[in-house]
Amino acid sequence: MKKFLNWKLVLFSIVFLAAFLRFYQLGSNPPSLTWDEAAWGYNAYSIGIEGKDEFGRFLPLDYLESFGDFKPPVYAYLDVLPIKIFGLNEFAVRFPSALFGVLTVISTYFLVKRIFWKSKLKESYALMSALILAISPWHIMLSRAAFEANVATFFIVLGIWLFLLSMHGKRWILLFSAISFVLSIYSFNTARVVVPIIVLILAFAFRKELLSRKKETFLAIILGIILILPTLQFLLSPQASLRFKEVNIFSDSSIIKTANQEIKNDNNAIWSKLIHNRRVLFAREYFKHYFDNLSPSFLFIRGDGNPKFSTQNVGQMYIWDIIFFTAGAFLIFRRREGNWWIIPTWLIIGIIPAAFARETPHALRIETTLPTFQIITAYGFVQLIGGIKRYKNLIICSLFFLLLINFTYFYHDYLSHYKYDYSGEWQYGYKESLDYVKSVESNYDYIQMTNALGRPYIYYLFYTKTSPQDFRKTAVVHRDAFGFVKVEKFGKYIFPDNYNYSLSQTNKVLYVNTPFNLPKNISILKTFYLLNGQPALVAYTYD
Repeated sequence: MKKFLNWKLVLFSIVFLAAFLRFYQLGSNPPSLTWDEAAWGYNAYSIGIEGKDEFGRFLPLDYLESFGDFKPPVYAYLDVLPIKIFGLNEFAVRFPSALFGVLTVISTYFLVKRIFWKSKLKESYALMSALILAISPWHIMLSRAAFEANVATFFIVLGIWLFLLSMHGKRWILLFSAISFVLSIYSFNTARVVVPIIVLILAFAFRKELLSRKKETFLAIILGIILILPTLQFLLSPQASLRFKEVNIFSDSSIIKTANQEIKNDNNAIWSKLIHNRRVLFAREYFKHYFDNLSPSFLFIRGDGNPKFSTQNVGQMYIWDIIFFTAGAFLIFRRREGNWWIIPTWLIIGIIPAAFARETPHALRIETTLPTFQIITAYGFVQLIGGIKRYKNLIICSLFFLLLINFTYFYHDYLSHYKYDYSGEWQYGYKESLDYVKSVESNYDYIQMTNALGRPYIYYLFYTKTSPQDFRKTAVVHRDAFGFVKVEKFGKYIFPDNYNYSLSQTNKVLYVNTPFNLPKNISILKTFYLLNGQPALVAYTYD
């Protein structure tokens, strides 16, 4: 009984810590919303009012058109209730991501116990995995912004845990596993590739158990097919591959030019056409991009080059993790406890779709691999500690002290410096400029807002809480041949690529622009600054 209470107390403490790290200052750090976050919030707001997305589609299940990136819809639906409760603000928009981040920590604990169900150390593996995930810089940062990948990660962890649980006696839980896997597909684009592969591998590995549960297996398959039908047509459409076509390495013409030039340099020799074949170069490029996501600098030193996913001062994992992750990767193969193979298989599969992109490494695109990195690290830690014979308590305390130093360095940097250093990366300035615009907009016929910071219309809809009906009545929307969507104006707000200053000759116009290359003959009314003191936007009139 005492042992039972002890593990419950430790788990509760880990979950409490995870919740604090994800919810504390959630509305103010990160310092502003990205355009995708604003889109999630406004679409949830619109669905909550009339059951339609921003462009008027009723209860869309296949996608949200948004900017033409055709977002999977789950995050918007999860955000409807928080926005109803907390209002249309930063905290409410990020609430689902933070909540599901905490739930992922809990689910990881139960998943690890189920994976290593035969091991005497399963409790230690599970608690350590949950702790390492709870304080992970990677998972904390992706849980503190409205990243739909974070929600998909939870459903993948839950789906695998429920699947294993159903294989170990609780047969009907297999149906809930199918539901969870399908929800992950409705949550994040990468999951649409990763999850089917994971499900097929699990089905093959546990084929005997599944065949002995014919009724439950059949119903789970039928349920999965029924649930995927609403989005199946879209998944097979050109729009579904739009984002992939935009970022994949196969659209990089420089690789083809390099292949042709190298063949030409060899006087079009047959052997050269084989060696420098563009397919060989693309394969080489793919593997390079794949292993970029496993580079020590990315994992342990600097992290992702995008400040949205890393503070740039620590890796996606801690330096402390290096020894234990390396040892864990070796020992998990050597000891082969329980269903150990799920962890490395999951990690390998999770990177497959991300490696097709030109931009690597990419912490967000491979978030579906979490928490495999943390589980391997925890496994290595428990195994190495278990082999210590002398001064065991002292060594354990020393190791946890070093981990505390690593964590404190990251968290202090995140709380005290991050938002000041990278407010510009989060499109800071839109909200502040809008507060001013709202206070003076009645004095002007039109307001022109720059596109330089990206997608300004969604911020105006979000921060003015514009009625979805009013937006659709007055919006001028342009959809190009590639499927991208641009809102050119609504109401008195105009979002031009190039400013039309001739409009000022017959109308009163307020301009909001970046402080660079401003025209002459203007009257600056107000300047809006980043948190580091640099000017971000300027409001002015044209004389």
